[in-house]
Amino acid sequence: AENFYVEVTLIGFIDQRIEDFTLANGTVELGEITLRENSELLEEVVVTAEQSSTEFKLDKRVFNVGKDLGARGGSALNLLDNVPSVQVDVEGNVTLRGNAGVRILINGRPSGLVGDGGQGLRSLTADMVESVEVITNPSARYEAEGASGIINIVLKKDQRTGLNGSFDATVGLPESYGLAANLNYRSGRLNWFTNYGINRRSSIGGGTLRQELYTEDGTLLTLQNGDRDRSGLNHNFRLGADYFFNDKTTLTLAGRYNTGEDNNVNTTEYLDFFDGDFLSRIVRTDLETEDEQETEVSLAFRKEFKEKDRLWTADVRFQDETESEGSDLTNVLFPDLESNVGATDLLQRSANVETNRNLIFQTDYVHPIGEDGRAEGGIRVGLRDITNDFGVDDFIGGEYQPRADLTNEFFYNENIYAAYLIYGNKSNNFSYQFGLRPEYTDVVTELKTTAEINARDYLNFFPSVNFGYEFTEKSSVQLSYSRRVNRPRFRSLNPFFTFSDDRNFYSGNPDLDPEFSNNLEAGYLRIFGEGSLYGAVYYRATTGVIERVQRVDAEGNSITRPENLATQQNAGVELNGNYRPNKWLRLNTDFNFFYEEVNGGAEFPNLNAETFTWFTRGTAQFEVDKKTEGQLRFNYRAPRKTTQGERLAVWTVDLAASRDVLAGNGTITLSVRDLFNTRRWRSITFGEDFFRENDFQWRGTTANLSFNYRLNQKKQRDRGGRGGYDGGEEGF
Repeated sequence: AENFYVEVTLIGFIDQRIEDFTLANGTVELGEITLRENSELLEEVVVTAEQSSTEFKLDKRVFNVGKDLGARGGSALNLLDNVPSVQVDVEGNVTLRGNAGVRILINGRPSGLVGDGGQGLRSLTADMVESVEVITNPSARYEAEGASGIINIVLKKDQRTGLNGSFDATVGLPESYGLAANLNYRSGRLNWFTNYGINRRSSIGGGTLRQELYTEDGTLLTLQNGDRDRSGLNHNFRLGADYFFNDKTTLTLAGRYNTGEDNNVNTTEYLDFFDGDFLSRIVRTDLETEDEQETEVSLAFRKEFKEKDRLWTADVRFQDETESEGSDLTNVLFPDLESNVGATDLLQRSANVETNRNLIFQTDYVHPIGEDGRAEGGIRVGLRDITNDFGVDDFIGGEYQPRADLTNEFFYNENIYAAYLIYGNKSNNFSYQFGLRPEYTDVVTELKTTAEINARDYLNFFPSVNFGYEFTEKSSVQLSYSRRVNRPRFRSLNPFFTFSDDRNFYSGNPDLDPEFSNNLEAGYLRIFGEGSLYGAVYYRATTGVIERVQRVDAEGNSITRPENLATQQNAGVELNGNYRPNKWLRLNTDFNFFYEEVNGGAEFPNLNAETFTWFTRGTAQFEVDKKTEGQLRFNYRAPRKTTQGERLAVWTVDLAASRDVLAGNGTITLSVRDLFNTRRWRSITFGEDFFRENDFQWRGTTANLSFNYRLNQKKQRDRGGRGGYDGGEEGF
């Protein structure tokens, strides 16, 4: 009799030889075969092979988008609101651990797609995103920009041989449609990759405002009710290619084009009373159109060497963005509260054309020293020019005439030159890293019509220190320090950029200075049988903190503009955990409790605030069977005191379910965001002579039905309940 055996091999895994089987009629049933990873063959030390929704690495946490059912069919901005430690407010502004000043990157580099504060991410579908990296205390290798940390959005790309990819289709309520394709083709030395996404979304929202203005003669009461219907069509297209000179040298050329058209209808009703007596009822309508085009081209070079961890990279990228906005505005005056017919009181129009050009060059070199040591250095140059032509016209005497106080051209030029050096090493279980990053900033702002020029330049040094100690392969502690900067964004400097509500004005401040912060953080990671727990304590001290200050004039009009206050201190505790009590249930939680103290200083002595607040989210993901999954997520944000009032609590519940079809190549997902329609932003603001209560909802409950089809790919399932820990690129 002949002896037979079967040997199963896979790169990175231990070979398995099977001899105990019976051969009958030329066939054999081997059943399920499990392979274990070979840690000696892997370049990175991995504590666990099972991938979870959130992975812990030495200097960051990685949120894997494919594991989040609730993100399917939504935008990248919706996705960020589900990432641990991250929050997105009603205006699309992104905060990290409750603080603004976060730097958002695309594939590790700045991108015009992010927009000012993150709002541009509404046009990017979550289906095009591979993962989101959260870096709460970046080292000197990263830009110093972003006082509270960095969020890096990684887009999908593959390098497997042959053709592979995925296709996504989405329909939803309120009316939304979307298609996305992610394709990759590798043959020989050439690897092509492309992403395309098209989406049409409508957003129905609105809110109320109650304002009391206290004057010497009495109290002016204004009740404001608003409705908005926003809809738009967006296209995102990305195409690129990797050329492999050999297995260690790669050149990548990539381009991206984004275009969008939005149509927005805003209707606002104002009811004015003085000491209880009716004064006026005005209904204001804003018919707005927005057009945006953006182009980005990048060329990247990557060279590995024979020595382990020795690496040289260089890339250059150019971004060109143009955005045009136009509004027709009408005020209709009604004679009393009950009238349905009024007379046109005011006709206006506004126009805004903005261009943004950005050229970035960066090169980095890593050189190993000894067995575990490494030196690293790099240079970065960023050149940015923005122009903004804004104007408002009033219809007077049968023709439109410009309003001098709301018309101007604004020019912004920003040049940043930076370099960094890092050295790190490891001794037994103890690792350390020291870094220094000098950055020279040259900024010029100009209001052309009024000939106001503000030029400033400054050289700053940003050190970073990282220590780590590994008690066991499943237990480690880290301590880090960094100095960061939060430069005023373009819209924070531009005094002319929006005009929709003629009772509530939002303006920039060209005299703003940057914020500087010192950040200290200590974290502990513990991986146990069926889960993991990460805890961190952190402290941040900021000078020149930027805060939006609201004032109300004698006519009851609100003017909000950013100002530099004196100092801000933040101290907090964060906990991230996941646990798998059984085969069908996975639990994840994120809890952040922090203290904040803001001092307005001599210029703003009344703008002081002290608050204790917290926010949390919990996710339960369960398997009904091998083909069906469900997910339930709960979010809660506690009340938070501000320098002029308080932001009230917000809570939401999201629900999703998915089922695999087409022999596992496809997945159908139904998701409902804000199940109970509770995602409303409520705040109280007050000053010496006014009091305001605001209630606003950007978008109500939404439901999406999506279909994902994978071409020559297998669905990645989370078979384990433990959080992964990966040494990552730094390795020390």
